[in-house]
Amino acid sequence: MQVTATESEGLKRRCTITVTAGELEAKVQEKITEARPGIEIKGFRKGKVPVAILRRQFGPRLLSDAMQEAIDGAMRAHFEATGDRPAVQPEVRMERPEWKEGEDVVVLMSYEALPAVPEIGFADIALERLVVATAPEAVDEALGRLATSAGSFEDRPEGEPAAMGDQVVIDYEGKVAGEPFKGGSGSDHPLVLGSGSFIPGFEGQLDGARAGEARTLSVTFPADYGARELAGQTAEFAVTVKAVRLRRPAAIDDALAKRLGAETLAALTQQVGERMTAEYRAAARSVMKRALLDALDVRVSFELPPSLVAAEARQVAHQLWHEEHPEVHGHDHGDVTPTDEHVKLAERRVRLGLLLAEVGRKAEVTVTEGEMTQAVMAQVRQYPGQERAFFEFVQKNAGAQQQIRAPIFEDKVVDHIFGLAAVTERAATREELQQAVAALDVV
Repeated sequence: MQVTATESEGLKRRCTITVTAGELEAKVQEKITEARPGIEIKGFRKGKVPVAILRRQFGPRLLSDAMQEAIDGAMRAHFEATGDRPAVQPEVRMERPEWKEGEDVVVLMSYEALPAVPEIGFADIALERLVVATAPEAVDEALGRLATSAGSFEDRPEGEPAAMGDQVVIDYEGKVAGEPFKGGSGSDHPLVLGSGSFIPGFEGQLDGARAGEARTLSVTFPADYGARELAGQTAEFAVTVKAVRLRRPAAIDDALAKRLGAETLAALTQQVGERMTAEYRAAARSVMKRALLDALDVRVSFELPPSLVAAEARQVAHQLWHEEHPEVHGHDHGDVTPTDEHVKLAERRVRLGLLLAEVGRKAEVTVTEGEMTQAVMAQVRQYPGQERAFFEFVQKNAGAQQQIRAPIFEDKVVDHIFGLAAVTERAATREELQQAVAALDVV
C-alpha cells in the first residue's frame, strides 16, 4: 500500500492511496485460509472444502472486505504518520469506478485537517463570579407564586367586569372573509386573560367583559403564523362570555406544601430556598462562562476548517429562525440561508469549540458513564411513555450520544479553566444577576 499526497493547501489535503493487485490478492488468500477450517459445505468434510470452491462462493465478499480493510489501514497509517486529524469524515472514492479484479486499486482521499491550536495561558484571565444571597423576601415571593399557580378560580360577583389575570369561559367562532376556518371555533373554553394563549390582540379585547356579554373581536394573524393560509389574514370572532372568574391563590400552609410534595410548610420553604440558591449559582456560572469565552475569543486566532464553519452557520441560521418563529415546531419550513452574521457567529463557535476540545484533550478531561447516564435520564423525562424507545435510540445512535456528551465535556473543560484563571467573587443583588443574564446573547 502506498499513500501519496497530491495537495496540501491550508487545511485542505488530497491523497492517492494505491493498493496493488498482488497485495489485495494476498489479503483475500489470507482470509480464505483463516475461514477455511470452520466452513462446511455439502459433499465435503468441515475444513476440507477446496480453496477453488471457497473462492468461487465467497470470493466477491472477501474481496470487498479485503479492499475495505486495506484502504482503512492505509488511512490510519497516513494519519499516524502525518499527525493530521480530519475535521470531518474524509471523502473517499475510486479513481476508476470501472475497476476490475486483478487491477491495482487506486483511491482518492480528500479531507480538511484540524488546525494546530495555539497554547495559551489562563492565569492572567480575570473573571468575576457574582454571588447572590437568597433573601427571605425572595423566598416569600416564590411561595406566593406557587400559591397563585396552585390556586383556583371562583365566579366574580354578578355584573363585575373581567380584568387581566381573570379567567373567562367563552364560546367563540372565527371567520376570515366571512368564512369559518379550521380550529377557529370552540365552546366552554377557559381562557386566562394575559396568558398569551390566543392570537395577539384577542385577550386584550375581552378586558372588562361581563358574564353574558357578546363581543365581536377583530384580530390579525401574525405574518409568520404557523398555518400559512391564515398568516397575515384578519379574522373576526363572535365571542360570548359565559363566566368571569377571579383567581384565588391557595393558602400558604402545610396543606399547600403537601400538595407540592413536601411534608410541611417549613420543608417547602427550605426546598424553595435551596432551589433559588442553585438557580442563582447556575445563572452566575453562565455569566462567568460567557466572560471566559469572550476572553478566549480575543486571545486565539487560527485557520478554521471551512466545512465545519459552513455546517455550524447552517445550524445557527436554523436555530435562530426557530427562535424567531416559536410557533413552528417541525422542520418543513424550507431552507434557511445563513447570513454574514450567522457565518461570523459560526466562526466564533467553531474556533472556541476547537480550542476547548484541545484544552480538554491535553488535560485528559473525560465524560464518565455515570455522567452520561445522568444526562440521558434528564432527557428521557421529556418523552413520557417512550422511555424505553429513547434509551434504545441513544444506545444505537452514535450521533445522539455525541450530542449528549459534547455539552458535558465542554462544561468540564470550562470548569478546568476556571480553576486556572484568576477568579474573584463579588456580592451582587438578584436584579444585577438578572441584568447580567439578560445581557447574554446566543453564542
